[in-house]
Amino acid sequence: MDVGMMMVFASYGWENCPDGRVWDEEIRLAGLAAGAGFDCLWSAEHHFNDYSFVPDNLHLMTYLTARHPDIDVGTAAVILPWHDPLRVAENAAVLDLLSKGRLRLGMGRGLARREFNAFRLSMDESRGRFDEAAPMIIDALKTGYMEGDGKYYKQPRVEIRPRPQNSFDGRIYAVASSEDSVDSAAKLGAHTVMFADRPWEMRVPVIEHGRTLHRKYHGTEPPHIMLTEFCVCGPNLAETEEEARKYQGKFVESNFYHYEFLGEHFKTVKGYDAYQQKAEIARKGGIDGAVTAFMQAASWGTPDKILRGLEERRKVIGDFELNVAFRFGGTPYDVSARGLKLFAKEVLPVLKSWGPVKAAKAA
Repeated sequence: MDVGMMMVFASYGWENCPDGRVWDEEIRLAGLAAGAGFDCLWSAEHHFNDYSFVPDNLHLMTYLTARHPDIDVGTAAVILPWHDPLRVAENAAVLDLLSKGRLRLGMGRGLARREFNAFRLSMDESRGRFDEAAPMIIDALKTGYMEGDGKYYKQPRVEIRPRPQNSFDGRIYAVASSEDSVDSAAKLGAHTVMFADRPWEMRVPVIEHGRTLHRKYHGTEPPHIMLTEFCVCGPNLAETEEEARKYQGKFVESNFYHYEFLGEHFKTVKGYDAYQQKAEIARKGGIDGAVTAFMQAASWGTPDKILRGLEERRKVIGDFELNVAFRFGGTPYDVSARGLKLFAKEVLPVLKSWGPVKAAKAA
């Protein structure tokens, strides 16, 4: 199994945590992960708020690829509606050149209304902008040229310099929860990226739908999905459960706040049906219910408990890649570092020894 380490760069949940400390702690964790057997360092893109602030994750990964030359770097994800696709392609080509083919390019369309508003963009356009920009970027990294004549991006044919040096086959990822997004990811031939935020049995139908669509569009077996989750790992089960409820709970709270899941706007915004479902669940169960559902989906506890949970997950959804965050929701640095080191020592070797498994079929 391929296992990465996710960097969130959040200050929500910490008392008096300066932005510089946030970045220092995440960079230190990246150094631990790079020397502990993880396959990739990943980061989200977010702006302006305590929830997460990484305004340019390609920029960040250019720094990390120089510091850590023996680990892949990835974006989970570059939010395409907020960028000119030509600039994304150029920056990705530069980073892939510098990293000698270690970039995994993940793309998404964004979810937070507050971020779209700050960029003076409508969320209603996110699907159209993503579906235009993503193929343009992938084609540019494949052919060395970008062009487009769509509704949003009228790009004259232009050469990418430095020219892309490596094939991106198998290194394209796309965040997807809704059926529309899963369809887009399948058309791109991308690894679908999903987050641990609800019981995995709820995800099975859309995951299987994405696999079927990939086979239809490409005539090949789909790449593994990547599951991004938020882990608390420790030697004592009772103590770790208490920590998980506190820190995963605070992360859920930050998630509710940042994405406004208790609001009504997902009913009227185009193409966000999966998040409308999540918003309905949130309104019915409240924060406590959401935290319980989150803890059912995410990994926490001793290494043995985490491994048993991941084994059960594989039986439900089949093989997957894993992307694990250890710092979120006010988790102290020593707890994050302890969890990462223990996970690397006792969980990671077992995950890497696993062979393929077939998923249970969706009902």
